[in-house]
Amino acid sequence: MPSITAIAAVTPHTFRSRARPRVTTVLPTQLVHKYWRSIMLPHHPERSTVTVLGLGPMGRSLAGAFLDAGVPTTVWNRTPGRDTALVERGAVGAGSAEEAVAASDLIVVCVVDNDAVDAILRRGDVPDALRGRTVANLSADTPQRARDVAAWAAGHGIGYLDGAIMTPTTTIGTPDGVFLHSGPIDLYQRHRDVLEQLGGTHTHLGEEIGRAAAYDIALLDIFWTAMAGWAHALAVARAEGISAEELLPFAKGIGEILPPIFGATATEVAEGSYSGADNPITSAASTMAHIVHTSESHGIDAGVMRAVEGLTRRVIGLGHGTDGFLRVSELLSRR
Repeated sequence: MPSITAIAAVTPHTFRSRARPRVTTVLPTQLVHKYWRSIMLPHHPERSTVTVLGLGPMGRSLAGAFLDAGVPTTVWNRTPGRDTALVERGAVGAGSAEEAVAASDLIVVCVVDNDAVDAILRRGDVPDALRGRTVANLSADTPQRARDVAAWAAGHGIGYLDGAIMTPTTTIGTPDGVFLHSGPIDLYQRHRDVLEQLGGTHTHLGEEIGRAAAYDIALLDIFWTAMAGWAHALAVARAEGISAEELLPFAKGIGEILPPIFGATATEVAEGSYSGADNPITSAASTMAHIVHTSESHGIDAGVMRAVEGLTRRVIGLGHGTDGFLRVSELLSRR
């Protein structure tokens, strides 16, 4: 059985006539995939075709993982030229978004946000080409924007799944990738086998279309808040003559104590107990004040820590000084 790469080496877009070796006949992407399926599907009946729209670093990784798994893959990007390496590996490079979406039952979109998704899917003849197909949108955006795109898709007879990728490009196609999905369960089950060719773990979070984006926002909130703290800590340490390399092993220690703290405090938040027996919020506020003072004595902006300290003092002012720091989450949720 010839490999997909070997087929693509003959030509991903063209087949040469044996009668006239110099004449090249251009075939539509759909016919190329029909030929692909005639070879691949008898051996892999569970595999279908897939189109990847958006070839930034993540999109290229997604398309590469599909190719590595032997899934016939069409690719397209608004900026020409980004598909070259993928086409050399066996992908079909579509000439337009309309051609790309018409080539596959499943269209995976991974662009910067849902404004970019709209700019691709809602223009020209693309909506008509998408009718009856499924879009799996792995672009990052807000839960409400996911709902907006889903409503538009439903109005045009397009199946829609929303999703989030929680790990970097290097994990795609490996067991370390983490993918979250939300949307109609029957639609997810129909395309699950193809999506799982991306490797890693895939979790369907429910039919409410905004759930994957909601998880994404909450988890990225942890990540970027932590990265902001790390950046600020490095600035303070540097001002005190401590290098990043010197601080690193102790910073790792701080990172290692966080998972059990997350576990214990998640239970407290669920129960509404907010225990401060080990570390009352009054102690936390005092420590934060020290960070602010030291930072500002070196001319380092302490606006983020000032804001957090302000929240803790508001909690104390409301009579919760003996509670733990996570009482702040309740204050943040007040409207």
